[in-house]
Amino acid sequence: MIQRDVDVAVVGGGAAGLAAAIRARREGVEKVLILERGEELGGVLHQCIHTGFGLHYFKENLTGPEYVSRFINIVHELGIEYKVDTMVLKVSSEKRITAINSVDGLMSISAKSIVFAVGCRERTRGSLSIPGTRPAGIFTAGTAQRLMEIEGSMPGRRLMILGSGDVGLIMARRFVMEGAKVEAVLEIMPYPGGLSRNIVQCLDDFNIPLLLGYTVTLIHGKDRLEGVTVAKIDRYRRLMPGTEKFIGCDTLILSVGLIPENELTKDMGVVLDPLIGGPMVNERMETSIEGVFACGNVVHVHDLVDHVTEAGETAGRSAARYVLGALPPFRRRLLVKPGANVRYVVPQIISGKESVSLFFRVKRPARYVTVKAGDEVSEFRQIVRPPELASINLPGGIHGKDGRIVVSVRRRSKS
Repeated sequence: MIQRDVDVAVVGGGAAGLAAAIRARREGVEKVLILERGEELGGVLHQCIHTGFGLHYFKENLTGPEYVSRFINIVHELGIEYKVDTMVLKVSSEKRITAINSVDGLMSISAKSIVFAVGCRERTRGSLSIPGTRPAGIFTAGTAQRLMEIEGSMPGRRLMILGSGDVGLIMARRFVMEGAKVEAVLEIMPYPGGLSRNIVQCLDDFNIPLLLGYTVTLIHGKDRLEGVTVAKIDRYRRLMPGTEKFIGCDTLILSVGLIPENELTKDMGVVLDPLIGGPMVNERMETSIEGVFACGNVVHVHDLVDHVTEAGETAGRSAARYVLGALPPFRRRLLVKPGANVRYVVPQIISGKESVSLFFRVKRPARYVTVKAGDEVSEFRQIVRPPELASINLPGGIHGKDGRIVVSVRRRSKS
């Protein structure tokens, strides 16, 4: 077994991992190592050939490959070591990584600091428990995207898309551009699940129907998918009798949400947030284990890769300062809790001394965000929607008497 010692080990070579490694190196850390299980650096961005990346970070409209190639070039320029096609098998609480690949074999890597940037995975048909047969022709949106953009293979010609997540919306447009017919996009919720710009650019501009409050109730077909039965759902997620109808199709695309990949962090003993399944982090992106950081979609699902990059830079900077002994102890802890109409808030722990950006998602549309810390109450007027990640900049100098801060939203101002 190969034995290695590094200063900062970054698990994951996507947008977050690359940003973390680059920032750690620029902060003065020499031994930075990226471990990526894919065949190349860049993660899922290589298959995202559509534009819309970099509008915030670079102030340019780039494709996914264009965006990530800029960071890969910087990794090469800085001489940051990376290993691709490498699977991390285990990470101990002593920051020892066990990994394997076909070149080095089994490796044991001891790190002074670790940054987890392993992203998330898609929900599959199994997690939805859709009844029916098990024919060919059922794909997650990300798998269909890879088949088309990387492998050059067309998954189907007559499609139904379940879920209105951003990848599903983008793939609906992509299928139409390649000559396929998209019968409809189904969304179980009464509102779309993707960004407003994707609803307009991917569905409205291509005349693709969006059926809100509908879901797939039965799958038909033996060898290949022949069609699906869809039905309307009421406000309590119950099927409405008499609304069932059969729609013929040869392919069903699932765009029904993402799950943060946290098997490694869970086995390591990192405390996870039960609301979102990602690690609980403070404003430095540090987890419950000192010197272990997490960033990007492994913490919570982001809408924009620009925000993923910024979170990676924060984690990389913190990891570097921890290794160099320049990161002061995080003594004062204020717990950030979701209040009325808020699903979750990240980071979950802050010091309250310095200004910090809080990211959160809401359950229902609203326009007033309230932050309560003891007797201190701050109100932010901001329109927020469930599909879009919202954020507020909380100023420093907050003193929560009971040690907690509650973020809530409502439709109308109290005044």
